[in-house]
Amino acid sequence: MACHDGRVTSTATSEPFAATARERLRALTGAPDAEFRPDQLEAIRDVVADRARVLCVQRTGWGKSAVYFVATALLREAGAGPTLIVSPLLALMRNQIAAAERLGLAAHTVNSTNQEEWDEVRALLADDAVDLLLISPERLNNPRFRADMLPLFAASVGLLVIDEAHCISDWGHDFRPDYRRVRDMLAALSPDAAVLGTTATANDRVVADVAEQLGAGSDAAALRSYRGPLARTSLRLETLELRRPAERLAWLVENLPRLEGSGIVYTLTRRDSEQVAAFLTANGVPALAYSGEQESAARVETEERLLRNEVKAVVATSALGMGYDKADLAFVVHFQAPGSVVSYYQQVGRAGRGVDHADVVLLRGGEDRRIQDFFIEQAFPSRERVRTVLDALDAAPDGLTTRELMASVNLGMGRLEAMLKILDVEGAVRRSGTRWTAIPDSGWAYDAARYEQVTALRRAEQEAMAAYGADGRCLMRTLQEELDDPDPADCGRCSVCTAPRFATPPDPALVELAQRHLRSAPIALEAKKMAPDPETGAMRKIPEDVRTEPGLALARVGDGGWWPAIERGLAAGRLDRELAVALADAVRGAGVAPAWVTAVPSARLADGLLGAFAAALAAELGAAAVVLVERTGPRPPQRELANAVQQAANVRGAFRVTARPPAGVGLLVDDRRGSGWTLAMVGGQLRKAGAAAIVPLALATVN
Repeated sequence: MACHDGRVTSTATSEPFAATARERLRALTGAPDAEFRPDQLEAIRDVVADRARVLCVQRTGWGKSAVYFVATALLREAGAGPTLIVSPLLALMRNQIAAAERLGLAAHTVNSTNQEEWDEVRALLADDAVDLLLISPERLNNPRFRADMLPLFAASVGLLVIDEAHCISDWGHDFRPDYRRVRDMLAALSPDAAVLGTTATANDRVVADVAEQLGAGSDAAALRSYRGPLARTSLRLETLELRRPAERLAWLVENLPRLEGSGIVYTLTRRDSEQVAAFLTANGVPALAYSGEQESAARVETEERLLRNEVKAVVATSALGMGYDKADLAFVVHFQAPGSVVSYYQQVGRAGRGVDHADVVLLRGGEDRRIQDFFIEQAFPSRERVRTVLDALDAAPDGLTTRELMASVNLGMGRLEAMLKILDVEGAVRRSGTRWTAIPDSGWAYDAARYEQVTALRRAEQEAMAAYGADGRCLMRTLQEELDDPDPADCGRCSVCTAPRFATPPDPALVELAQRHLRSAPIALEAKKMAPDPETGAMRKIPEDVRTEPGLALARVGDGGWWPAIERGLAAGRLDRELAVALADAVRGAGVAPAWVTAVPSARLADGLLGAFAAALAAELGAAAVVLVERTGPRPPQRELANAVQQAANVRGAFRVTARPPAGVGLLVDDRRGSGWTLAMVGGQLRKAGAAAIVPLALATVN
């Protein structure tokens, strides 16, 4: 029996309430002998009978959704209003609607993909014909939704469910600013509305923060919490150190066919998901890539094919995480380590939910920390950049678009929009259409101390992840302790408690094949067709007579293919001939027949390095090597500038064309492509000077 608020609920399991709830559980699961797990029935009774505010912190697979579905059915039968579920992923919404229908509940969703259905759903709400409405947290930040639907729902809701409630807390591993709007919803609820928060990944600090927020509008201390053990007895955990991507690719090809069933391979980036999936498929292991940047329909199809075991593995970013439910998922392998043990626990929790054994393997890579550092460093903008944005908005009574703000602040579109979203949620700015305005006398202040504390926590989590599997502790026990499980214990199953199973080094010939795969395909560089107006920042079409052609890069910065050789050459001041040969092969493979090659002069590299490389490339292609461009003076490095408006402005006037280009197609070579504006604008100058066509080339591209 669970204890909460200093008292034990003895009536939670009494008949006939328990019998009725059990009938609903069996209808939901389709199992005529289904029984409640510990704490499920107690939480349901708190919600239904007491209309309480409840937080369930339970392991993945415990059955958190069963609590709110059964509670919804009972509340609706008792005449209560509908349930609103705030759910982070479309995949989760689809699963939940199907489950609700098994209980005879009328379930609907409002999200970014079905705006044409919003009016219909609003009418159904007004007629009390909706039992359960699922929304993404982003809807809470949508002005139309807040104005048209939220008041109607807040007045009638019987149960508010915040799924993956750790997202509310910026101490959590997956904080989402839109979840902060839940506080507005809580404050607007009628006194007899129940509230349920659920999560599997919350340590003590996150639980305290979530409890405080779920208590908004009431006594936070009255929140009833059910916190169960987090050990997953079906999972067998192991870690391996394979620093080179080629070694990990070879390991996957050798070992995935040995594993039962199908599973997920997690990567930290979209490009890695695509590379890994391509190599697996090419070597007889059916695999599909998956990331949040794909179209919704493509993601749905991939999820369903994995559910049907039509592929051995889906190679995914963290976008395939919370909410994806495949009971027989037999393995989870990480191609790189995530930034925290908490995040790792959440992802491995996809496996072994309905089977007795699932393998979980972490393959550590040499690039892990670099990628983790990027995400940590991008989390919070500096005080100076926030102040710049607010000052710009204060000076613009009619507001500014995000693009106009980019001319004032050195942030990329994504980070600037994330900053504005936080400022909006916290009451410093508001959005009207496409324009942002400052809220006078808002009282908002930059919370530097909290941001520094959260960043320090992220660093501590990073160190804990680095110690995972390296400090001699049981791997499952480590996960439990990092999540503040009150009763951690050695599992007796992991590679530390027993012995490694997957530590045999991969076949060197397969590693070499993987290395060739990583080097095989050059990266296509799209031609820029729009450029920011120097005055307004608005994007304008680049005239065709100064536009470059699509380009090519030999590698991506940090990849396991050509990048190590490029990095060594740039540092040593001498680029190996094999790089010129490889880039020449890429040019020929793209069907480009250049007449001449020139280089972008660099203020950073050894004198003549790029010119010498351009000459070597020209020799490989049978083209002329020419010097056509010079710098006009010092400028900040492009990598220090974060958005198109400032990057383009930094290139304007920084270079001069010194001679008329020769006839024919020209290649313009740079060492690395970041924003792409240097190649685009210098290429444009060459076109203006008479070049027939310019194909931009880079040894490596950042993106």
